Amino acid sequence: MGTLKSGIYFLQGSEACAEAAIMVGCRFFAGYPITPATEIAEHMAKRLPQIGGIAIQMEDEIASIGAVIGASWAGAKGMTATSGPGFSLMQESIGYAFMTETPCVIVDVQRAGPSTGQATKCGQGDVMQSRWGTHGDYSAVVLSPNSVQEMFDLTVRAFNLAEKYRTPVVLLSDEVTAHMRERVVIPPIKKVEIINRKKPKRGDKAFFGLEEVPPMPSVGEGFNVAVTGSTHNEYGIRFTADPLVHRKLVERLNGKIQNHIGEIADVESYKIDDCQIGIVSYGCTSRAIYDVIEAAETKGVKVGYVRLKTLWPFPDEIIKKLAETANKIIVPEMNLRQIFYEVKRAAEGQAQVIPMNKIGGGELITPEELLDKILEEAKKGND
Repeated sequence: MGTLKSGIYFLQGSEACAEAAIMVGCRFFAGYPITPATEIAEHMAKRLPQIGGIAIQMEDEIASIGAVIGASWAGAKGMTATSGPGFSLMQESIGYAFMTETPCVIVDVQRAGPSTGQATKCGQGDVMQSRWGTHGDYSAVVLSPNSVQEMFDLTVRAFNLAEKYRTPVVLLSDEVTAHMRERVVIPPIKKVEIINRKKPKRGDKAFFGLEEVPPMPSVGEGFNVAVTGSTHNEYGIRFTADPLVHRKLVERLNGKIQNHIGEIADVESYKIDDCQIGIVSYGCTSRAIYDVIEAAETKGVKVGYVRLKTLWPFPDEIIKKLAETANKIIVPEMNLRQIFYEVKRAAEGQAQVIPMNKIGGGELITPEELLDKILEEAKKGND
């Protein structure tokens, strides 16, 4: 049994994520059991041996991300899946993956924290950790699905971005999106874009420079490759005392993401050119927006929204565009104002940015609550 045949399926979000990884060529998974991400590991443990892949339970999350990085340098597409506490443990090695330009995918199925928190309840508290969790100057790529279909589609995209830009990519899911079951359309594999890393030609030596995204050899292919998390030149040779070498390296690592925000950052938007109230949302919370648009309009309030399918790099330009039209922008989140501050920064004072936060018990912000907030803010604006 290989990849799933094209067709319509009824899948859990975790299953959709695993099947998408398999379709795009992932053949190595390493992880450690943790609620609510364990179903991804279980599905990969079942499916990968059927197609000649490897799924391994490591002793902890530190070892898991290390194994994935090693597998990537051995030529495999690799993935791990975890939740908040495990994601915290992975941060140093994620920084190593940024510095060594190692393509890999990390799925973080968010739960309510801090610490053990409410292990079985949903939350969106890892948003800033996904951007700033490791140290130094780096540019994270973080995707945010809001449905089982997007668990499939954005897993494919996560691998493609990782391979194209030689970087770790985070799929920032949540307990609701990973655990619910929905209709999923799986396309024929010949219609799925699959990007593979650029390989060097015989005689190439500069695997960490010269080009914005250099070619990546695999261990055992006959190239002499030095791989280090320390500052290094374009040949991988360690240079920690030269400020110019460090500046050139780190500026390139950031530039290969920041110079392509237009290609990487992806959103869904609706009526942002003609609205009084704007909404910026993401993940499971964004599922409430669809029911409120028409309901608000029947009350005489024009509402538009931006749904962030990419959290990082942050899509500043479309938020600026929304702020040019909307008088107020509401930011619903299952945390205490994490994306709110980014929206406020990008809006540049053109619109009033209003937080709407709910934490504890895994309770979603309901369409009714969001509609009440929209009408409340519209009434304030009219008073």
